[in-house]
Amino acid sequence: MAAAGITAQTNSPGVKISLPLTRLPVYTMQETMTIPAEMSAEQKNNITRVINDYSRRLLGFIRKRVKNDADAQDILQDVFYQFIGNTKPIEQMTAWLFTVARNKITDRQRKHKPEALEDLFSSDDKDASFDWAEVIFDASDNPETEYLRSLFWEALDNALAELPAAQREVFVLNEIEGVPFKEIAERTGETVNTLLSRKRYAVLHLRDRLLVLKDELLNY
Repeated sequence: MAAAGITAQTNSPGVKISLPLTRLPVYTMQETMTIPAEMSAEQKNNITRVINDYSRRLLGFIRKRVKNDADAQDILQDVFYQFIGNTKPIEQMTAWLFTVARNKITDRQRKHKPEALEDLFSSDDKDASFDWAEVIFDASDNPETEYLRSLFWEALDNALAELPAAQREVFVLNEIEGVPFKEIAERTGETVNTLLSRKRYAVLHLRDRLLVLKDELLNY
């Protein structure tokens, strides 16, 4: 059976993207995504490239965390629509896409208990008046919560950009994409202990940056 995929197209003829998303035989639904015609050729090419580069990885990631393939396909489409509609620069594309996917998964499942980025939320900060975990994994559509989420992801994105590449890579792979340390070690040739150390330094740096944002919000 041929694998179905997402087709992304503009409102004008001639710009159409059709690609397989997975080799799983259960994936049979064809989704259509429309790219606004007023976008520049560079923007359309960027969207095409991102969909081609990340569709398979994102779908596999999402499918492991939802009950069925239909939900996984819906969430993947939502992620790419949010990407198409995003107006702010994205410095770390992988981190941005996978964190959006995790947020969509959590919203879909209506869960309030954090499943992602748990190391960032496990700090020595005893101030219970503000909890990032509650903000990020709140399933409501409250505008204030959405605004705080956008601040969180922007701060996290900027903080990730400040990290050395090796620390950023292990954090994104393990904490955001959910890749086990053993698998990362096999990919990179580094020892698990080295990877653990790199992630620890990354987490400390990211916590510091998020704490600065939290203090600014509480003392504004």
